[in-house]
Amino acid sequence: MSSDRIAHRNYGGTGSGLRDGHSVTEIRGGTVVTPEGTIEDGCILLERGWIRDVRSTTGSDAATVIDASDRVIMPGIVDLHGDDIEHHLFPRSGARVDERLALSAADRANVASGVTTKFHAISFEDAVEENRTLDLARDLTRTIQETDGFLGNNRVHARCELGCESHDAVEDFLTDNVVDLVSLVNHVPGSGQFDDVEEFQRRYVGDRDLSSSAVEQLAERRSSVSSDVVNDRVEAIVENAHASGIPLASHDDETPAEVERAATCGATICEYPLTMAAARRATELGMYTVMGAPNLVRGGSLWDNLDAREAAREGVVDVLCSDYHPPSLLAAPFVETGEPLHVRVARVTKNPADVVGLLRRGRLERGARADVLVVDPEPVPTVDHAFVGGRDVFRASDRSMSPEPPDRNREPSEFR
Repeated sequence: MSSDRIAHRNYGGTGSGLRDGHSVTEIRGGTVVTPEGTIEDGCILLERGWIRDVRSTTGSDAATVIDASDRVIMPGIVDLHGDDIEHHLFPRSGARVDERLALSAADRANVASGVTTKFHAISFEDAVEENRTLDLARDLTRTIQETDGFLGNNRVHARCELGCESHDAVEDFLTDNVVDLVSLVNHVPGSGQFDDVEEFQRRYVGDRDLSSSAVEQLAERRSSVSSDVVNDRVEAIVENAHASGIPLASHDDETPAEVERAATCGATICEYPLTMAAARRATELGMYTVMGAPNLVRGGSLWDNLDAREAAREGVVDVLCSDYHPPSLLAAPFVETGEPLHVRVARVTKNPADVVGLLRRGRLERGARADVLVVDPEPVPTVDHAFVGGRDVFRASDRSMSPEPPDRNREPSEFR
């Protein structure tokens, strides 16, 4: 996989900044978070869609200067798993919104929460009761591929539910380089986070607002799929993902044995490990562990699974994702865990970018892509400015300044 691939499809937010006439933007005066630490009262220069320089001194030839005093300057957030698009598609049960309208709303809401690279977790499954169908997954994936005008960089995370024919639905997208991440999901009573049919029913009736009869039908349908069929589906998905160079994730692993099986299939990501034992085994095997930011911000799992703060203390969580709530992803780095700020920021920026091979994102360093946030951390973290590919796409406050006159005696420099 390339270091920061931009395929033939239109991701949005990938402009080079040429519309600004190659002008330089200087963001100065805040706490700059780099991969190695922080720079107080630092400065970052953006040019032509890339980061020209990160330093402790201010003053440049910038045409635009942004005052970031009392703010945190950090990379744009990379969200590997967010299914919040479903709330925009169905603001009420049965109230379907056009895909383009839903995506536009989700895109803007995510950028306002600091998410500049978004992997929409699209459920490839037939579960009309949950407003999820294979046809809807196909339509939504195509809409992300074809739509212009996104503020952020929108990508596809195909969640392949093994209880239905998801492998057939996603196969063409994998071959055509439309999908950027694949996860193997098997929400079946008696496995993973669902201990039994009763637990499955409680979760779906309460969390998804489904009727008891609808949940019973869903549980029966998923339970009727044999293990041989599930294994065949896994094999087909894995083969296509590997052939296309797409990263593969397991989902809801409960035991070390489940993690080991996923690793044997070629999964490099352990998504939402349910127990400390599973998270530790994933770390031992060199897999990346991904957990939900709401878990960390809330102070525990919604379903009494592994606590993200405990996982952070044990060093077994690499990445945080939005899950269902993008604002939690912005809040997460500012939750005190006893770790330096740059370590907490890396879990939502550099680490997720590295997981999927986007090696020029998620970091404030010379030559990296200019996805940059200016964040006001108090009283709750909010975004003042968001730059995507060097473009100032979101501005909640105007903190621009008149640039200092250039030093005529200084030798000109050229960014390469």
